[in-house]
Amino acid sequence: MKKFPISKKFRKGDLVKITAGKDKGREGKIEKIFPKEGSVLIPSVNLYKKHVKSFEGQKGGVYNLPRALPFSKIALICPKCKKPTRVAFRILAKEKVRICAKCRKEIDA
Repeated sequence: MKKFPISKKFRKGDLVKITAGKDKGREGKIEKIFPKEGSVLIPSVNLYKKHVKSFEGQKGGVYNLPRALPFSKIALICPKCKKPTRVAFRILAKEKVRICAKCRKEIDA
């Protein structure tokens, strides 16, 4: 069986559930994918404080910034069965399609 890169299993706009870390159990949509780092950016999840010094008219202060989460700490939520699942692939009519591993339905419908 051919293995596919993990970055192909997630796409921008997918609803995912956090499976580990301080935000475990929270859900969010993928905003950006970093395939080389093996991580995704989800807004308002995995927030960290950044202290910024003011300079040249820019206001300083403490800002909450999201950090990227590794692929291993998220699970895709199937739009059909609404459960966190792994992603399988199937080739239909010369096109590779993502499949929910639990309900076996197409994710990209």
